[in-house]
Amino acid sequence: MIDFLSGAVTLAYLVGAAFFLRFWRRTADRFFVWFALAFAMLAVHHWVTFSFSVISESNGFYALRVLAYLIILCAIIDKNLSSRRG
Repeated sequence: MIDFLSGAVTLAYLVGAAFFLRFWRRTADRFFVWFALAFAMLAVHHWVTFSFSVISESNGFYALRVLAYLIILCAIIDKNLSSRRG
């Protein structure tokens, strides 16, 4: 059951990345590219963590997730600052 759920979560991250890429192609807004990149990184993190049976995330795998969340935060800040400029 854990295998199935892990695959489902990884697939959901990839679907989210594809979803944001689709909107990026329609609008050419870099906000969507950053979100697609972050979701792809989260999918890779989840897949690697499960594939190599990483129980403790002190191996540096945690840094990939933190980087993905920082990308999301930077995308939101960039979008808000660019909308205020005009």
